[in-house]
Amino acid sequence: MNDRRHKERQQRLKQEVDARIAAASQERGLLMVFTGNGKGKTTAAFGTVTRAVGHGLKAGVIQFIKGSWPNGERQLLEPAGVEFQTMATGFTWETQNRETDTTACMETWQHARRMLSSAELSLVVLDEITYMITYGYLPLETLTQALNVRPAHQSVILTGRGCHRSLLEMADTVSEIRPVKHAFDAGIKAQRGIDY
Repeated sequence: MNDRRHKERQQRLKQEVDARIAAASQERGLLMVFTGNGKGKTTAAFGTVTRAVGHGLKAGVIQFIKGSWPNGERQLLEPAGVEFQTMATGFTWETQNRETDTTACMETWQHARRMLSSAELSLVVLDEITYMITYGYLPLETLTQALNVRPAHQSVILTGRGCHRSLLEMADTVSEIRPVKHAFDAGIKAQRGIDY
């Protein structure tokens, strides 16, 4: 492709992008879903938290499924003012107890509900919340109601595999992370600073 044709194509592209930017006039909080079977959903959510904090916004994180072990994101972001609440029971395949997992979920949900009603928080991450819905620990209606009445400026990120279709329909942005290859499948153990 010669320089003239390339420049013409880029000018057309710029006009299209500029027109889309000019047409985007709404300002409100977003509902984002990071789902799929690939690695990186929580990592993407924490990238957004880091960005928000970098702009001086307040954020809160609720971690369902995750245990109480230390993780790099919390060690970095908690001193920067990000509140973390963790279910701390660990993975459901470890606990294997529906009753105690449901109780732990509902206790943790109280923190999530508080964050979702806080006008001070610009961003709330509900990490691995999709499992709570799938396993029936948290009623879908309880989550959707809290999302519907949150402060208008507040953005929320939901992460986890198998996101319920109602949540996908509610969301403004949905990213599905697809696995292509994973080091763990080749027998490489999870690494501090990379995987947690």
